[in-house]
Amino acid sequence: MANPTVRSFLQVAATTEEVAPPLRVVQMEGLVILKIIKHCKEFSPALVTGQLLGLDVGSVLEVTNCFPFPVRDEEEEIEADGANYQLEMMRCLREVNVDNNTVGWYQSTLLGSFQTVELIETFMNYQENIKRCVCITYDPSRSNQGVLALKALKLSDAFMDLYRNSNFSGEKLREKNLSWVDIFEEIPIKVSNSALVSAFMTELEADTPVTQCDYDRLQLSTNPFLERNVEFLIECMDDLSMEQQKFQFYYRNLSRQQAQQQTWLQKRRAENMARKAAGEELLPEEDPTNPIFKPVPEPSRLDSYLITNQISNYCNQINGVTGQSFSRLYLTKALHEN
Repeated sequence: MANPTVRSFLQVAATTEEVAPPLRVVQMEGLVILKIIKHCKEFSPALVTGQLLGLDVGSVLEVTNCFPFPVRDEEEEIEADGANYQLEMMRCLREVNVDNNTVGWYQSTLLGSFQTVELIETFMNYQENIKRCVCITYDPSRSNQGVLALKALKLSDAFMDLYRNSNFSGEKLREKNLSWVDIFEEIPIKVSNSALVSAFMTELEADTPVTQCDYDRLQLSTNPFLERNVEFLIECMDDLSMEQQKFQFYYRNLSRQQAQQQTWLQKRRAENMARKAAGEELLPEEDPTNPIFKPVPEPSRLDSYLITNQISNYCNQINGVTGQSFSRLYLTKALHEN
């Protein structure tokens, strides 16, 4: 007779579902990074995007392949055509035995201007089918300054919970202890190459100690990059000022409503005292039908959080470029003196 206490493997697996470890590293193959850089630079300054393929292994997200999305001039039927294109590409990759598991997407950006509501909505759409996905951003304009502007981003779990509830009131943000720096999480990127590729790159390495590329790194022309950053920073400051005006208008309306409620309540209490003296039934001290008791909708703080994030990004970029420019100036001065 079978033992009723013995459970099947499926029952045990269903009841003891293993919790996935947090994502620590995004491991990208060098060929994938070269494909992303080539695609973004070819269409710069236009913004492009593409699909990331790979494997989710423990706390490491391996990105082993990618393919670009086609750039279309016509706006009609883009969504349907894009979905068909992705399915066809995945089918072709599967036929040639290439990793075809979607792990996220990549996109180009201009001076780090990627922190938008559209990016968050794309993340949430991916999260419906993929529990852990990342967005790789590449900035060609920043890379021209001698920095590989490649970032791996994901949304924080606390922010995703708030976004699903569409509640970004000040009370809810204080309850979750969520600030503007907690929206995105940057995951470290680790570049991985096979032994054959590493050996080939060693063979390609030049024997001469100094090349023209090394001298190009000493160029002192950073004015266009700084000017664009300052222009975008000023625009963000104007947007943040408009968001603050919305909250000032909200608090003024809230104070005016509270004053009207107090005035109405005093009148109602005086009326109830008169009715009590006359032996009549008292009236309720709150009237839901009265417009002054209708709550004033609080504006969402999501836009102000994203703008503050973008301002911080522009300031960091300006700080980094100016620091490098000073180092180049001192180095050039020393070379001229010698």
